[in-house]
Amino acid sequence: MRPWCAGRRFSRPCPAWNRIRPTIGDQVATRPTPVIDPGTGEDLDFDRPWQVIVWNDPVNTMSYVVYVLRKLFGYDETKATELMLQVHYEGRARVSDGPREKAEVDCYQLHSHGLWATMEQ
Repeated sequence: MRPWCAGRRFSRPCPAWNRIRPTIGDQVATRPTPVIDPGTGEDLDFDRPWQVIVWNDPVNTMSYVVYVLRKLFGYDETKATELMLQVHYEGRARVSDGPREKAEVDCYQLHSHGLWATMEQ
């Protein structure tokens, strides 16, 4: 409750203020404030590695995708071909995983070679 003189400027304190202001001797009943923990909906697990996903695109040939996977990640011919076929038939394949910084570098390198790639955790 605000006193009738709240907001007005007086050279001395408002007389109504003394009637509503609690003094030190007054007992004020307080309840503990409940702590609300807002769930973000995300499970931040810092131990899980980030994955680099290569997506199927209509631009790059199959042999070029195999070449890029061998060049960037050091896969042998068989493994690179398996990943390329997974990209071709399923639409995506996980080609790398690790900490976020490594995944960002891998994703950038794939983009610089013209492949569609994303990161996910």
